Amino acid sequence: MTGADVRKDFPILQQEINGHPLVYLDNAATSQKPRPVLEAIQRYYEHDNANVHRGVHTLGARATEAYELAREKVARFINAPSPEQVVFTRGTTESLNMIAYGYARRVLQPGDEIVITPAEHHSNLIPWQQAARATGAQLKYLPLQPDGQIRLEDVRQAVTDRTKLVAIAHVSNVLGTIHPVSELAEIAHARGAVLVVDGAQSVPHQPTDVQALDCDFLAFSGHKMCGPTGIGVLYGKRHLLAEMEPTYFGGEMIDVVELYESTWKQPPWKFEGGTPIIAGAVGLGAAVDYLQSVGMENIQRHSQALAAYALERLAEIPEIEVYGPGPGVARGGLVTFNLRGVHAHDLSTVLDAHGVAIRAGHHCCQPLMRILGVPATARASFYLYNTEADIDALVTALTTAKEFFQHAIG
Repeated sequence: MTGADVRKDFPILQQEINGHPLVYLDNAATSQKPRPVLEAIQRYYEHDNANVHRGVHTLGARATEAYELAREKVARFINAPSPEQVVFTRGTTESLNMIAYGYARRVLQPGDEIVITPAEHHSNLIPWQQAARATGAQLKYLPLQPDGQIRLEDVRQAVTDRTKLVAIAHVSNVLGTIHPVSELAEIAHARGAVLVVDGAQSVPHQPTDVQALDCDFLAFSGHKMCGPTGIGVLYGKRHLLAEMEPTYFGGEMIDVVELYESTWKQPPWKFEGGTPIIAGAVGLGAAVDYLQSVGMENIQRHSQALAAYALERLAEIPEIEVYGPGPGVARGGLVTFNLRGVHAHDLSTVLDAHGVAIRAGHHCCQPLMRILGVPATARASFYLYNTEADIDALVTALTTAKEFFQHAIG
């Protein structure tokens, strides 16, 4: 069940914006939360709230059980070999920074290479810039094809014996490009490099099997997959997590503390110093349950079908330019576009007046905007509760916007 069948589970969607039914098409930025997730968080705070891994009282035991159960759920969701390979973080950004600071800075040396694409979200670009600056390593960028895809031949040429790390988004948050992660892992591993995958736009929308992908690290966020904000996941292969250093320090991540030195617990707990994001983890666990009840294969088909339908409908407006893979090429559940002569922010404002919520801006991908030759773009992104009617409403609002901006379009 997707689309209208699940829409009733999302209270926030049952409202009007500026006198119009809400059409929420900003799911790549954050998703809405179903009742089971909201109720799980409320139930935790009303019945089980306590700190974890500390007290031996009943509430402490129940909170710890709920927290660690969420870890087990996430591990099964991505087919991690063990829950100990799932670290709870504040989100994709923190997960990627932890890899850059706790792992990359330990292994990189002057002259080593980090291979990435110029289409990466800033969260999967700036940490590697900083790691390269701190260690003397070099960034190497893969060339993009006109539709934003990469060629495996270019990857094979770019990844050398000096490459220590390859970092890439599984699905581009701007272009919707789906990158061949398992093939990238094979190329990287043949050269002794580690593959880091930004799964922020893939894990919420398609089945994810880290063992089949053979990625070394995977980062993703709860709030993009029907969970709460402030909770994310860092998955890592066991030996890499063992090598990786914590990036912040405090209570509960320690084994033994002496006056002048300390030792750490085993992963994942050595990375979760201080009071963790307990309610967030509980909410994420509930989100995993909800998504699995719908079926990740169903969600993937639904998101891609909506993207294909959006491409078809947007083609009816000649003044709309769409970026990324064209019809017939699999893409993530989003479409990025511009109305000729109109800034994306202005376009988004008019759409909002008609109850249609989209994203406008550079989407934390300024280098990619320069490649596209635009200051900003508009993005409509879809999820399990969206329908073709939502896209029809988008196109209707765009037609109205085209008339409103006729003087600018020419």
